[in-house]
Amino acid sequence: ACSPSRKKMGFEKQIVIDARAHLIGRLASIVAKAILAGQRIVVVRCEELNQSGSFYRNKLKYLKFLRLRCNVKPSRGPFHFRAPSKIFYRVVRGMIPHKTKRGVEAMKRLKVFEGMPPPYDKQKRMVVPGALRVLKLRPGRKFSVLG
Repeated sequence: ACSPSRKKMGFEKQIVIDARAHLIGRLASIVAKAILAGQRIVVVRCEELNQSGSFYRNKLKYLKFLRLRCNVKPSRGPFHFRAPSKIFYRVVRGMIPHKTKRGVEAMKRLKVFEGMPPPYDKQKRMVVPGALRVLKLRPGRKFSVLG
């Protein structure tokens, strides 16, 4: 299947993407572009997303992110979600002008899940070759799984 952002003929009603073995940033950029263009996208199995770099390096990066907080009142944010689907949602949000009307509408077109909830387990799922780890990460490079 080709990437959702490269379709020539109109939009499909909804594209279900299986996130297993996809690189998180590459998949997020393709998804961001597609939802801004008006395509509805559902991403399932977010817990099996991959991130380049060793587990230890990615853990250190995330722990550094966890230290960011509001000094005055930490409950004001930033909020550090631990669920893989929420992490992916935030990565996509960072690629979208989410404070504008257009960005808010785009984010409403995205749904993210861990596992495969009932309506989507029976539907055809797509892969995005431009984000697959086996195609985009050089053999021998370290990677870690998000979930």
